[in-house]
Amino acid sequence: MKVATYTQVSEEEYLALEAQSPVKNEYVAGTIYAMTGASLRHNVIAGNVYSLLRTHLRGSPCRTFMSDAKLRVAKMRSYYYPDVMVTCDPRHQSVTSIDSAVDTPRLVIEILSGSTEATDRREKLLAYRSMPSMLEYVLISQDEALIEIHRRQGDIVWLIITLTPGDPVELVSVE
Repeated sequence: MKVATYTQVSEEEYLALEAQSPVKNEYVAGTIYAMTGASLRHNVIAGNVYSLLRTHLRGSPCRTFMSDAKLRVAKMRSYYYPDVMVTCDPRHQSVTSIDSAVDTPRLVIEILSGSTEATDRREKLLAYRSMPSMLEYVLISQDEALIEIHRRQGDIVWLIITLTPGDPVELVSVE
């Protein structure tokens, strides 16, 4: 029996492949993972969150991106496509055709689905929390009225705030 060999892909190879790919793929330390399509509910929630944040941040030094924008987590050698993210890095005030990823997010929001929840709660949580610029990571359930905010407090402490219907949603990372 012949055994297949596994070859890791470099970040440069991933970016070149991704630029030509008709589908989105995430990259984690040398391995490429194809992304599945989102439900309509997922899409509506992400669109509403993006719209609210974009309107709120208009005229500020911050910029909001949706799910087609890559997030580079250098420490983990990874690239993800978060549902919504905000960066206040001056480099992203204007974007050019050669800009391929954000690497200094302040806020990242993921809409949870059955196929992505485990990855969002483990792998992405660890990756995003490793980024010095990251102030909040928000998980929004698409199946129940539930929001979970992971909020940085100082250098190493993270608070977890769980919101249910009637609770006000306050994102201190974007005031």
